[in-house]
Parts: sequence; C-alpha cells; structure tokens
Amino acid sequence: MNDSLNETVPDKADAAAQGKPSDLAAIITGLYVYPVKSCAGVQVQQAIVLDTGLEFDRAWMVVDGNGHFLTQRELPRMALIKPQLRRFEMILRAPGMLALHIALDQVEAPARVRIWNEDVTAFDMGPIAAQWFTDFLGVPARMVRFDPDHQRISNLDWTGGALALNQFNDGYPVLVISQASLDQFNDKLAARGFAAVGMERFRPNIVLGDAPGEVALAPHDEDRLEEFQVDTGQGPVRLKPVKPCARCPIPDIDPATAASSHEVGDTLQGYRQDARLKGAVTFGMNAIVLAGIDHLLRVGQPVGANYRFE
Repeated sequence: MNDSLNETVPDKADAAAQGKPSDLAAIITGLYVYPVKSCAGVQVQQAIVLDTGLEFDRAWMVVDGNGHFLTQRELPRMALIKPQLRRFEMILRAPGMLALHIALDQVEAPARVRIWNEDVTAFDMGPIAAQWFTDFLGVPARMVRFDPDHQRISNLDWTGGALALNQFNDGYPVLVISQASLDQFNDKLAARGFAAVGMERFRPNIVLGDAPGEVALAPHDEDRLEEFQVDTGQGPVRLKPVKPCARCPIPDIDPATAASSHEVGDTLQGYRQDARLKGAVTFGMNAIVLAGIDHLLRVGQPVGANYRFE
C-alpha cells in the first residue's frame, strides 16, 4: 500500500503561509503517463515532473512512411498497444505479437517528423521497432523518440505568454480532470441507458479527487481554477490550467477492444459545448508547469487550488 495515501491535506494556515489561502482542497487520486503517443496509458503511483510534463509522457510516437504522426483517430488498434515501464526499458505488448523491448537510454538515427502542422526533430528507434508497429497496425510505420534538445512550445496565446514546453503531446504538458467530472458524465450516460466508462477514455495525466474532511469537488471545478499547488514534501509543484481540452473521436474508442461507438461523444455534445473554444466539445483542462521541476508527484498528495475570477 502507498503510504502517501495517508497524507493529510494542509490546513488553511499552511496554505496562507505559502501565499493566499486555497479556495478548495483536493488530493491526487490518479496519475497516468502515455509513453507512446496514442497508445494505451500506464497508471503509476508516482511520476517526476519535468518542464515538458510528467517523465516519459509522450516521449515516443508512431509515424507513417512520410514521418507524419499516427493516432487512434486513423488507427483505433493503437489503443491495444500496452506499454509497461521498467527501470531500464519499456516493454510494448499487443494482441498476437511478441513483446517489443525498448531501452530507455538508446536511440538510433536522427529523424525529422511532423505532428499537426509542426516539424519536430526526433530519433528513429530502428528497424525492429518499425517492423513491429508495421505488422500490428497493417500500415508502414516507424517509432521515434522526441529529441530533448528540441523546444516544442505551447501556444503562447493560451499560456498568457509563459514559455511552456511539451514533447509529442497535443500542445500542452499536462491534462487534468477531476473524478467529479467523470462521475457526472457517467450519470448522464446511465440516464441514456449506457454503461459507465473509465477515466482512461479521457487520457488525463492527473486526476483530482475529494480530500478527506473537505468540501467535495464539483464537476468541472478544474475548468474554474487559476492554478493549483501540490504539496510534495520537497516543495510545491504549481500547475496552471490554461486551455480546455477539445475532444476528438478518441474517447469513443473502447480501450479494451478498440471498438468505436458514439455514445461518449454524443453525450458530451449534449452538455459540454464550450464557448471558450467556439462551441467545441471539451472535457478536462490542459495545464502548464509553473514550478516544481524534478519534484515527485504521488497518488494521495494534497492539492490546494484557487478559483479564477474574470
């Protein structure tokens, strides 16, 4: 059992000593990294904070023969590729395939790849990885790793001019969702006669849950936060939500089967059209790292947050 689950939430005096008192208290109830972009995530008990987000998150990506990135949008079977992180290697498993072992400290040739409308420097992971992905996905594919010397900058209009880096993410280093948001969504699914879905459908990095003895989080409180601070014991990790996460068809893909159906997207369409993004459907908030590089986030750590008033 993770002893950090027994940590207590700091009281208002502690919060005030670090700045203005927190408007709400929460705890981290889930941490996820997605080592290979658009493949299955890995639920972890702890993760190191880097300037690009959580360590190993979207550090690798799959590209086609022209170097353009591939995702579940075109290839739902990518959901069935399950990474496992070990001390010195990542192991990839998929139905009908032998395991692919990727050393965490090795790359092969330099590469140039394209993600959305941006050219990015990377490293090719070699012919064995390329053949593995090609065989499983049924299209020519290669695996690449992000070049840490490349600076991929989040949109400055949304970050308020703050320089925020990310790797092969869809634009921002961290995605935050509250458990209350998922619970409300599942209530709406149930009202339409559909089964509940898990948090993995929405691919967050950090899940916020209720802190013992504190006021429960409201659905989509993460939308309303100016910033939040995690008490790591080493010093605070400060994260700032900056942009609502617009949703593509990926949440409609069942991560267990790669089958696609429309109940998730249709349900979101009914109540999550977001004026901030001209009516796009959103769920969760993209966040940037303000402080706490190299600190360790753990499940159970206390979180204090302040609301944004505009």
